[in-house]
Amino acid sequence: AKKAMPSVVNIFTSKKAEANPSQPFMDDPLFRHFFGDQQDEQPQRENSLGSGVIVSTQGLILTNHHVIESADEIEVALADGRTVSARVVGTDPETDLAVLKVDVKNLPAITFAKADQINVGDVVLAIGNPFGVGQTVTQGIISAVGRSHLGINTFENFIQTDAPINPGNSGGALIDTDGNLVGVNSAIYSRSGGSMGIGFAIPVSLAKQVMEQIIRQGSVTRGWIGIEAQDITPELAESFRRSEEHTSELRSLIAGILRNSPAERAGLKPGDILLEIDGRQVQDSSSMLNLISSLKPNKKAVLTISRDQKEFSVPVLIGKRPRPSVVPTE
Repeated sequence: AKKAMPSVVNIFTSKKAEANPSQPFMDDPLFRHFFGDQQDEQPQRENSLGSGVIVSTQGLILTNHHVIESADEIEVALADGRTVSARVVGTDPETDLAVLKVDVKNLPAITFAKADQINVGDVVLAIGNPFGVGQTVTQGIISAVGRSHLGINTFENFIQTDAPINPGNSGGALIDTDGNLVGVNSAIYSRSGGSMGIGFAIPVSLAKQVMEQIIRQGSVTRGWIGIEAQDITPELAESFRRSEEHTSELRSLIAGILRNSPAERAGLKPGDILLEIDGRQVQDSSSMLNLISSLKPNKKAVLTISRDQKEFSVPVLIGKRPRPSVVPTE
């Protein structure tokens, strides 16, 4: 904890509050003449807080996208008591990650854990600013890895932990007992708004990959072919007339094809079953999404599909995944 705490910062954001529909005359000059101009002098602002992790001695900070989304002003409180302004280098809403920059040198950067050494049962510490009370350390274990299908982000591969995580911890560090970054705390399962022993962190492998792309080019580039997929259920397997012993061959069903997409141009059709992508096996729709997104745009990939109980390969020219226009903040 002593090693990692200086690398974790508190993030305070603010944005101009939206107009109050119960006060429709506040923009009227005559109304302000009689009732004052306080609205202009001290515009109402919405404040929020979160946490972040220093990843470079030159002032780069990793945090959650939803912590700084739509913010007009971002203030970072360093562990030594200094408060400095930050700007956004780039964000990736689909993994809920963002990189900030502060004009401060020689900062204490965190060290990254090795992804292949993260195991269920390992003791971990969560560092952040829960409920704005100040920097706090909590302890737990890694409860599970590879959590997906949670509906939190587009790309999900969460570490689940029972280390207490509360609002304000978002963007903070989940570290191992050597003080190395294991993940970025991102979400909790809660019925009360507080910790219930189920928290989710973005693993360091994914965070590092996204962070490096944002630092290099300001955004994340992913492969895309334009299909809608769904997992194969026993009912779907039966509809494709596969016996129980062959059901395990089924991977991910192509439920829809977007018009003028790489998939349509390659001849893929709704009802095709996707088995492999460039020789890598597709386990479900989630792994399919991750495999396709890792492909480079404008390069060809070979998809192995099953159609009418026959397998064959289809070459596809990979496109660039469009940036989402609307992404939920929670």
